[in-house]
Order: sequence, then structure tokens, then C-alpha cells
Amino acid sequence: MKSYLIEKGIPEDKIIEDSNGYNSYMTAQNTSKIMNELKIDSVMIITQYFHVSRTKLAFRKMDLDEVYSAHAKIFEFRDIYSIIREFPAYYKYLFK
Repeated sequence: MKSYLIEKGIPEDKIIEDSNGYNSYMTAQNTSKIMNELKIDSVMIITQYFHVSRTKLAFRKMDLDEVYSAHAKIFEFRDIYSIIREFPAYYKYLFK
């Protein structure tokens, strides 16, 4: 997604990448810490379209109120599996 943002004109120095987020929940935890350190009060999530709701949920569970999102306009055949997978995964995060 970082490459996508750079291709769309976002300056690389404005992108904070979490290389330790092995899942969306961990990324939300890591980002919350980074935001507290840098005194940032809003976050923009860039992910696949089918993953936006669950990712925003994870970030809101970290008490981050200003959570915005965008996704690349890309569809791949394997997204069908991912869309189906999102339903149980969302509820796993919801009750976590």
C-alpha cells in the first residue's frame, strides 16, 4: 500500500509504515503508541476495500476516535475468499 500511495503523489516522508503489525489488531496497538508519542490525533488507514470495516474497528478499540480510511481500486479473484473471511474475522475483533 505504501507504493500505491507514493504512486498517487503522497510524499514518502508523510507515510508511517508499521512493519511490526502482523495483523490489524497489532497494527492498531502499534499505531496508537506511535500516535501518542508524536501527539497525532487522527489516522488514515489504507487497506483493501474488504478489510476497511475490521481495521477501523481495531483502531477504535484502541480509543482512537478520528479514524479515516481509503482503499485502492483493485479487485483480484482471490478477494472473493477474503470477503467471506472478513465476516467471522470482524466479529472476532468486535468481541475481543
